[in-house]
Amino acid sequence: MVYDLHYSKTNTYLIKGKSGVLLFDTGWAGTFPDFCKAMGETGIAVKDIDYILISHFHPDHMGIAQEIAGVGATILVADVQKDHIHGSDDIFVKENKFHFVPIDDVNIKTFPVDKGCDVLNEMGITGQILHTPGHSDDSISLILDDGSLFVGDLNPLYELELHKGTQIEESWNKLLSLKPKKIYYGHAKTAEIDSVKEKPASDKDMYDLVSKIMKMTDKGMDVNRIAKKTGADNEFIQDVLRMYLTHQNVGVQGILDRIEIKNR
Repeated sequence: MVYDLHYSKTNTYLIKGKSGVLLFDTGWAGTFPDFCKAMGETGIAVKDIDYILISHFHPDHMGIAQEIAGVGATILVADVQKDHIHGSDDIFVKENKFHFVPIDDVNIKTFPVDKGCDVLNEMGITGQILHTPGHSDDSISLILDDGSLFVGDLNPLYELELHKGTQIEESWNKLLSLKPKKIYYGHAKTAEIDSVKEKPASDKDMYDLVSKIMKMTDKGMDVNRIAKKTGADNEFIQDVLRMYLTHQNVGVQGILDRIEIKNR
């Protein structure tokens, strides 16, 4: 059973196995109270989380990992991620905007990425953990035997044409060979594999709309509030946010160019 937890600008997922519970990604620092509230809505206690698996150690994916681990969970770290665990610590220290607790290595369990199925089996979850670089060198993805695929910030499948000949294409080819059915993204809307299609472009003043979405995001507004303020649909807003949050220094025109290329 998969729960989509809505408390952060990053999508995080709770996976309940036959004998344990796994959290995939954790969101920004400062969101622990909101995380606890979201957990309450699932009926599963924070203390019942057995393991945390982090897609990559960027600030918006590992920000509250230690706070959750402090309640009892163990942080899983693939061998390809070991050198990146504390890569975001200095970012939080410099910004000094959020309550941040660095990961305590005592709470870590390392494993060879090609043996990830053994760790999953402890929770009664059948699947694989794969190294899928492209967005970052330490990026991993999780695919369950039922076809559920969790990719973190790996560029969405509908952008694949933009990344021919890159690590992103190599990672997607590896994942697609396993026949996924449903894709759970870090910053885009969950998609059925057969519904990943291009959408017709809008006649609205896109530049002004995208600019407003970016400014409202900077002010801390969530997707629903932005939708109410702008009249844009949630899926479009989530697409803009994913581009804005995962492409460093991207501007309005950069986002518009990507939208035009996708013919969204």
